[in-house]
Amino acid sequence: MAGKKNFKVAVIGAGMTDFGELFHQSYDDMIVEAYRNCLKSVDKGIDEGDIQAAWLSTVQGSLIRRELISGSSLAEPLGLLSIPVTRIENLCASGSDAIRNAACAVMAGIYETVLVVGAEKMRDVPSRASLVANRGIMSHLWWHPRGATAPMVFGQNGTAHMHAYGTTREHFAKVAVKNHRHGVMNPHAFYRVEITVEQVLRAPMVSWPLGLYDCCPTTDGAAALILTTPERARQYTDKPVFLIGTGLGVDVAHSHLRSTYTEWPATIRAGQEAYDMAGVKSRDIDVAELHDCFTCTELITYEDLGFCEKGRGGMWIDSGGPCFGGEKPCNVSGGLKAKGHPVGATGVAQACEIFEQLRGEAGQRQVSGARLGLTHNIGGAGQLSCVNIYSNQ
Repeated sequence: MAGKKNFKVAVIGAGMTDFGELFHQSYDDMIVEAYRNCLKSVDKGIDEGDIQAAWLSTVQGSLIRRELISGSSLAEPLGLLSIPVTRIENLCASGSDAIRNAACAVMAGIYETVLVVGAEKMRDVPSRASLVANRGIMSHLWWHPRGATAPMVFGQNGTAHMHAYGTTREHFAKVAVKNHRHGVMNPHAFYRVEITVEQVLRAPMVSWPLGLYDCCPTTDGAAALILTTPERARQYTDKPVFLIGTGLGVDVAHSHLRSTYTEWPATIRAGQEAYDMAGVKSRDIDVAELHDCFTCTELITYEDLGFCEKGRGGMWIDSGGPCFGGEKPCNVSGGLKAKGHPVGATGVAQACEIFEQLRGEAGQRQVSGARLGLTHNIGGAGQLSCVNIYSNQ
């Protein structure tokens, strides 16, 4: 079914914490900081009483740690006890899907002004204990003791793409190099250091063809966004950004049941739905924040979203197309690879980056003339994907 045409919700504020090992901050601390930074970004100010509903994006309590998390986990630290707060958990796509759900509520006319916060605390436990495959709801599944980690599952796609199209580990390495170079320009990024192709290729192997520098880090962080109607937006800012298209695609959960390993059908479906709703084509996108949990994920996503032809992702990274200053810059924030991946916060932080880009406020990483921006999240190992498209027009 085609998505609703003339979809338009205004983003009037966006803020986030630094991403990294935030041992000095609690889960609540991060939420409060992101929220306050979001409020400060509203040019003409906003009365907190204007916020009529909120959404919390997090996988905390289900996939990470084992704590009780609900809407009150957002309402209590922010003092928003008089409004409804919904907790969204849709794997790594939670943040983008929370924005999608909040925007749909505004479009439906139920609320005028709403808040979305994404947050995750992943570094207060050892890295191994923070991963789904080692601790969490998947531990009882038949494949759990057979080594089915995230690098292994995504590595299957990387290997299949290499076999089908001649893609190389050097192509994947160039994605990592690009995103680290971009991350140096982002004060919120976890890893603000450049790396080389040679360093990526020499790094310890995690799961072929993915080495250590092909994998994003586990990270703490939070991000927040305020949405409202286009009519009310001018009350808060003279430079609103508009969410004009959104799509959510799903696929089978188990990789051995999939029809293909060289693409993610959920991303293709989500992207097409978002493009159709926004009334744009892939060629129209000026800047994109893509889900680069692993380097091969970003490269394949170039093709799934139509940024280049099928099988030519390696050639596109060779040409510099997705680099800052290139044809269509991707992950100028540093992406998950350099900025970090606090799961529930990731999609919201991507929207924060696009908000700054489309307002011309991204500093030294500003993409010149950016008018249309896209965010993309893959959930789990490809079983779902969310794509959101934003405009400054």
